[in-house]
Amino acid sequence: MSATRIRILSARNVLPLGRGQSGGAQRSDGDSKLRLLTSPHLSPSSPARALSSLSATRRGLPQEKMSENGMMSRAKVLTIDNMNPTVKKVEYAVRGPIVQRALELERELSEGMKKPFAEVIKANIGDAHAMGQQPITFFRQVLALCSYPELLNDNTFPEDAKSRAHRILQSCGGNSMGSYSASQGIESVRKDVALYIERRDGGMPCDPDNIYLTTGASDGIVTMLKLLVCGEGASRTGIMISIPQYPLYSAALAELGAVQINYYLNEENCWSMDINELQRALNEAREYCNPRALCIINPGNPTGQVQSRQCIEDVIRFAAKERLFLMADEVYQDNVYADGCEFHSFKKVLFEMGPEYSKSVELASFHSTSKCYMGECGFRGGYMEIINMDDEVKVQLTKLVSVRLCPPVPGQALMDLVVNPPQPGEPSYDSFLKERTATLNALAEKAKLTEQVLNTVQGISCNPVQGAMYSFPRIIIPEKAIKEAMALGQQPDMFYCMKMLEETGICLVPGSGFGQKDGTYHFRYKIPLSRIRMSFCHFKFTLQYS
Repeated sequence: MSATRIRILSARNVLPLGRGQSGGAQRSDGDSKLRLLTSPHLSPSSPARALSSLSATRRGLPQEKMSENGMMSRAKVLTIDNMNPTVKKVEYAVRGPIVQRALELERELSEGMKKPFAEVIKANIGDAHAMGQQPITFFRQVLALCSYPELLNDNTFPEDAKSRAHRILQSCGGNSMGSYSASQGIESVRKDVALYIERRDGGMPCDPDNIYLTTGASDGIVTMLKLLVCGEGASRTGIMISIPQYPLYSAALAELGAVQINYYLNEENCWSMDINELQRALNEAREYCNPRALCIINPGNPTGQVQSRQCIEDVIRFAAKERLFLMADEVYQDNVYADGCEFHSFKKVLFEMGPEYSKSVELASFHSTSKCYMGECGFRGGYMEIINMDDEVKVQLTKLVSVRLCPPVPGQALMDLVVNPPQPGEPSYDSFLKERTATLNALAEKAKLTEQVLNTVQGISCNPVQGAMYSFPRIIIPEKAIKEAMALGQQPDMFYCMKMLEETGICLVPGSGFGQKDGTYHFRYKIPLSRIRMSFCHFKFTLQYS
């Protein structure tokens, strides 16, 4: 084809040629054919004529608009109207509007503006170190050695920390923590995770090939949901999640276009699970979707409950009967405080129930470096273990995780230290045990204080905080305040939490961000609050709207 016939056509560089127009030069036959494609004198039935009559918007082309300086500016290719619609459905209350206002208040305080408080207390998120929890010395020593191996020659570091760092570096490409790892994670770390699970579960076997290191627990959870979601219409995948729930689940399901199936925890019985409620939710959901998985958070977030062994057995039997894939979020497994409560892993209970269940029920369980006594949120370390997964699906899982190359290697190194800490007789053991015990004891004390303080405030009731790092108290909101909130287009508990923030500087997360029964209102918070500040604000709020 001649060069004269190959041209890029646009509204800017094509000059239509009508009858008698030569454009100042003699046109070749090829040019005349090109003229026919762009001429305004096309036949009415011409497809080109029909196309030219469409607006730029209808043809999918960016529109131009006049800017303030009189110049034409090109409209955005990606707009709120044509972006992925599932992303617009995603909500994440933990970092929502109230947090943005908290950041504004911090800035205003720094600029000298007067407030009824001297600081903003961010009780909206489980960021332990940001709230004052101290890191474990041994963990940071080994990570420092891995990050800067020259420190291995420094005699101020204990020998067991050096030995551990050397072992980790030997497992890294080029002996550097800055290299990629295998997509499933460093093999030696996965082996250590498997040994940890065996010790935790009383000798139940664990295959390192079933361990996938992840970017925090969230990464593993979302990855499993991606595998599960399929179908359209009434066959679309439904996922059962507890209400109240951690907003990661609802956000991920919205992004994936899956159906969220709510089952309600029993607030009157310390947020316990109820099999009858699970059955109700499942039966109703089967009318409009295909329920395929059941998610459990134990210990609970945001509700702080620890499920009993009997409850876990009942859930496993339910999943087996209804052919549901189990997802056990167990990131708070070291955070158990209440007398008579104990953490039971779903994997251990599953295997102790015998082959009828241990050989058939499909399970994925998740753990993280972000919570417990570690609180190392920023390193994004975690793992998931899969049980009874179909071999062909496992191949697809490995392929899927390979797309993101590998989890952060520093997070993998930290995960290795969590599952393989200093042992008795090693130089760092005593200090490690002292720090670990002190952190967990302090969290237990705060959990008890939380319940006591909140239950002294008229209009607030709080269940015992059995585990995890949060409480989810119920609040009574006067009818006048509810009507004002609705008039402002806000949920009543959001209205309440915003008032609390403005009066006390305490940043909470409204219960509506986690889900709650209609007609009830709650908030979640991370740390024990000042009794005076909380009591005064709630009393003032109630008095103002009563």
